[in-house]
Amino acid sequence: MFLRFTILFLLVSGYCSAQVLGGLSVFNFLRLSNTPQLTALGGVNISQQSDDIGLAFNNPALLTPRMHSQMNAVFNDFYGGIKVFHLSLGYRNEKLKTNFLWGLNYFNYGSTTETDAGGNVFGKFRPTDWVMQVSASRSYLEKWNYGAALKWISSNYGQFRSNGIATDIGVLFSDTTRLFSASFLVKNLGVQLKRYNNAEQEELPFDLQAGITKRLEKAPFSFSLTAQRLQQFDILYNDTAFNNENGYGNSSSNKFSFDKLLNHLILSTTIYIGDRVEVQGGYNFIRRKELNIGNAGNGMNGFSMGAGVKLGKLSIRYARSYYQHNSAFNQLGLNMKLNEYFGLGKFGERIGW
Repeated sequence: MFLRFTILFLLVSGYCSAQVLGGLSVFNFLRLSNTPQLTALGGVNISQQSDDIGLAFNNPALLTPRMHSQMNAVFNDFYGGIKVFHLSLGYRNEKLKTNFLWGLNYFNYGSTTETDAGGNVFGKFRPTDWVMQVSASRSYLEKWNYGAALKWISSNYGQFRSNGIATDIGVLFSDTTRLFSASFLVKNLGVQLKRYNNAEQEELPFDLQAGITKRLEKAPFSFSLTAQRLQQFDILYNDTAFNNENGYGNSSSNKFSFDKLLNHLILSTTIYIGDRVEVQGGYNFIRRKELNIGNAGNGMNGFSMGAGVKLGKLSIRYARSYYQHNSAFNQLGLNMKLNEYFGLGKFGERIGW
C-alpha cells in the first residue's frame, strides 16, 4: 500500500507543472464547499470522519459502508442571488466489498440580460454550472481506506459553453484506538474538453491536499489541520495591475515568508455535545488574506461556523461562512437513510438495499 501511494504521489507531482492556480483556471466553482459540515470546517477538510456522505463527495476516501442508502440534500443561498443545490446518494455492494456514491452540484446564477459589445439587448439567458460525479471506495487491512471519483463538468453561459472531465483520488489512514486520522487527496486532475467558443484551452483548478484530525480522548473536542494547493508554495492571487493602481504591494514568489506558509492552512474544531449535537468552526487563512480590504472593516472574514443535530432517522446541518465586510452566506443540509423510509420489496433484497 505504501509503495502504491508513493508512486501515485510521484506521478502527480510530475503532473503539477501543467496545472495552474487561481484566476488562471477554468471551472473554479469546483473549489466551493458542497455541504454544511465542510463549510463549517473552513471549506477545506479531508480527514474529518463522519456519517455525513456530503464529506465523501469532497474526498472519496471518506466513503464508508455506514453511508449505504444515505441521501444528502443541500441548499445554499449564495451571494448575488446565486442558488446552489447539492445531492449525494450512497450505496454499498457487499459482493464487491465496495462503496459507491453518485453526486451532483448545481449552480444557478439566475436570469441575465444578453447584450453585444455595443450594448444592444438580445434577450435573457440563465447561466449555470454543474458537476456530476461517481465515486467508489474500498478498505485495505484495518486502518486504510482509498477511493476515486470521476467527474463530468459542464458550464453554460448562453452561447458560451464548455465541459470537461476530472478525477479525485484519495487515501485515508484511520486509527480508531488513538482517535487519529490522516488523509491525502489529489483533486481536480483532468482536462477541459470543450472550450468556450473555441477560445484557448484552460487548466482545471488542480489541488493537492493533506490533512490530519485528532479527537481528544477525555474531552468532547476534535481538531483538524488541512493544507491545500501543496503543488505551489506561493498561492496568493497577485494582480499586479490592480495592486499598482490601488496602492497595494505585489507578492514576490521568490522569497520565503511565514505568511505564504500559513496561506495553505485551514484550522477547524468540532465540539461534541452528547451523541446528537455537533458544533463546528473553522478558519481559512488564504480566504481572509485575499478578501481583506485595507486594515479596517474585515471582521469575521475567513471564519466559518455551523452545527449538526441528529433527530431520529434525520440529521440536519447548518453552516454560515464569512467572506467580506462581515458578509456571510448560509447553507442548510439534510441527511437521511433512504432504506429506513422506502422499501423496495424483493428487488431491494436482491440489491442489498
